[in-house]
This record gives sequence, structure tokens and C-alpha cells, in this order.
Amino acid sequence: MALPGWCAVILAAGAGRRFGGGKLLAPLDGVPMIRRTAEAVAAAGFDEVLVVVGEHGRSIGDSLAGLDCHLVEAADWQQGISASIRAGVASLPDESEGAFLFLGDMPLVPVALCGELARLAQRSGYAARPRVDGKPGHPVCFVRSALPDLMQLSGDRGAGDALKDRALAYLDTDDSGALVDIDDAASLALAERAWNSRATSATTDSAISRGALPKP
Repeated sequence: MALPGWCAVILAAGAGRRFGGGKLLAPLDGVPMIRRTAEAVAAAGFDEVLVVVGEHGRSIGDSLAGLDCHLVEAADWQQGISASIRAGVASLPDESEGAFLFLGDMPLVPVALCGELARLAQRSGYAARPRVDGKPGHPVCFVRSALPDLMQLSGDRGAGDALKDRALAYLDTDDSGALVDIDDAASLALAERAWNSRATSATTDSAISRGALPKP
């Protein structure tokens, strides 16, 4: 996959208090959750991947060592998610086609949809996002001309405010990873089961493609 001109912004500045703190550093199959998310995003072919940090910024940076991504500090992260969005958007290169917003606590996010989302966003002239059974999911793709609206967000409210009454395109999918965010220990356990199931499926598919297993 390649997404020339497009950048990714992973929002990872929150304290994760509902989780009990340090949510993004919690292990998912033995690896910090934020690294799982960043690995998936970094493999999608973006020109640049920015990870916005605040609370636990140093620890998150350590957990991402070796990945092709750059940290952006949101000094006012305590003001809410809008501060993280503003910090990420402000750090985008001027020549970018636009940006995808990812949430650090969504490691199962369907990055394979990003190419089609970019095409839909450009066609709509504003933004695009996946939809599962009528429910809007992530990531959200914004074209360049939409980014100034994200800089106007305030408080603990996300990009949904920028999408109101705008030309938003939806990409319908059955990939539930577009909806799976992790807020507590129970949702982490569910995500880990889904992660392991996908890993097993990918291993089987690889073995079939190599001829090590017969096609079903």
C-alpha cells in the first residue's frame, strides 16, 4: 500500500483515566497497545506518521523506538482531545494532501481501507470515514482544505464537530476494527482475543499462499 502525499496523526496524549491510567502502554499480546496501533499505521504507506503525546509522552516514545514515526508534544493536552488534534494538524507538512486521524487505543483499525478513504475524501471535497452497520468508525480522512476547521476545535470534543453539516463520505465495511476502542480491562481482553484471531488467520493465509497448507 502507498499513500503518497498523505499523513497520519495518531492521537496518544490522554491519561487514560477510565482505564486506570497508562492505557496506551498496556500490553496487547505482549506489546504496548500504542505500538500495535503505530505499527499498523506505519505499514500503511503514509508520507509521514505523527504521534501526538502528552501524559506518559516519554514512555510512549520509548515504546515506539525503531518505528518510522515522529512524536509531537501537545503541551495543552489536558484541555481535551481537541488540543491533541490541533497539535498534530499544526505539525503537518505544508505540501500534504491531507491527514488521517487515528486513535491510539484502536489497534485493530482497518488501515487497508485508507486508500479508498483518501479517494472518497477527495471526491467529497472534505472528509471520509468507514461505517460498520450504520455506525461511523475510524480512521477519519480529511483533505487539505478541511484542516483549518480542525484547528478551530476546542474542549474535549473530537473531529466529529468539524464533520457537522459537511460533505462527508462513508465507506461501508464489515471490519469491526473500525469501531473497537479500548477503554477498560474488559475491552482490552476482547481486543486481545480479536487480535489473536486475526494473527492466526493471517498465519494460515500465508501458509496457504506458500503452498505449506492446502487451499480450503
